[in-house]
Amino acid sequence: MLEEEYLAHHRPLQAQRNLPPLEVPFVYEIRDAVETDLPDIREIYNHYVANSTVTFDETPMTIRAWRTKFAHVRKVNMPFLVAQSPSGQILGFAYVYPWKEKAAYRFTVEDSIYLGAASTGKGLGPVLMEALIEASREAGIKEIIAVIADKGADASIAMHRNFGFKEIGHMGKVGFKFDRWLGTVLMQKSLKGSGSRK
Repeated sequence: MLEEEYLAHHRPLQAQRNLPPLEVPFVYEIRDAVETDLPDIREIYNHYVANSTVTFDETPMTIRAWRTKFAHVRKVNMPFLVAQSPSGQILGFAYVYPWKEKAAYRFTVEDSIYLGAASTGKGLGPVLMEALIEASREAGIKEIIAVIADKGADASIAMHRNFGFKEIGHMGKVGFKFDRWLGTVLMQKSLKGSGSRK
């Protein structure tokens, strides 16, 4: 092979170093959670317990606690969804839980959405949110409440706003974590005769 033929088909080493990284498609499916997903769900959630203020939990949740929560969500026929990669890895999860125990609140829920650390910033949060809203509507839920930390959760507040959640209140200094006081922003979306982004 002539040198000019070689150079025409091969990039110098320095040029190879400047190539953009190979993009791997971010592929997943949204499905109903099953009990065997709970270890992965616990791992995702406990990352936020240890490293952020998006949850006010300070102690990692156990599998037993997650089994209890999951069983109750299923018992009351409310959605609990996961995003799963083709290899079977759980990338994130979303569910709603009864807002209050009193019977008159039975059509009102609180939402929760958590993504694995490697799955953030890739558009998965809005996909899970849209699926959760639709599943909640199908379950007969009428109102969804979001309780969001007022520090460190700007992306969550913006996403809820994009899906038609309205800010309905703010509670200051109701939580204390990592040696600082934290408040919560309350947001609400009505599912009474509306589309997912209305």
